[in-house]
Amino acid sequence: MSPYTFKSVLTLLVTATLAMSSAHLAFADDDDDDHERGKDDWFESRQAPVVNAIYSEECGSCHMAYQPGLLPPQAWARIMTPDALIDHYGDDASLSEELRAEISAFLGTNATHVSQQMIPGGASNPSATSGGLPRITESAEFKDEHDEIPARLVTGNPEVNSFSQCNACHQKAAEGNYDERWIDIPGHGPWRD
Repeated sequence: MSPYTFKSVLTLLVTATLAMSSAHLAFADDDDDDHERGKDDWFESRQAPVVNAIYSEECGSCHMAYQPGLLPPQAWARIMTPDALIDHYGDDASLSEELRAEISAFLGTNATHVSQQMIPGGASNPSATSGGLPRITESAEFKDEHDEIPARLVTGNPEVNSFSQCNACHQKAAEGNYDERWIDIPGHGPWRD
């Protein structure tokens, strides 16, 4: 091998190595600590959008129609019992048996695959409750995603008021997209974890 060829190959290898290192840094997740904690990107992935008109109309008239994938089927089943709907987080959300059955079936059917990913932690745990009913905001996954956000930006923010108002900050929450690129906290702006 001639000295020029060896030098050219060496230069090419060094250049390729540096380029690959730069590319890795450029595309690295800026939230590496999440992966170190073993988080499964539950909120960073897209949730299947709500496609049931009755659920959207009946439940979405009072609050965001949360995607079924945000809770496991057993949690939805507890929320959708007739007794639980009478005292639905402090409100009467009673439904006719026909509507209750249809909405329950939609929620249970579309939550199934997510519950398998979430067990045994967080919202998949039926004991993760407040006031007797499961809450998305009490899941380990939710808390892990929101633990660095100061309360003044959410509960102390009159334009948000509660962590349960997903669509106040997540611009594409209704579409099931919780990617942090689409976070815009009213009065604050984008949030990068």
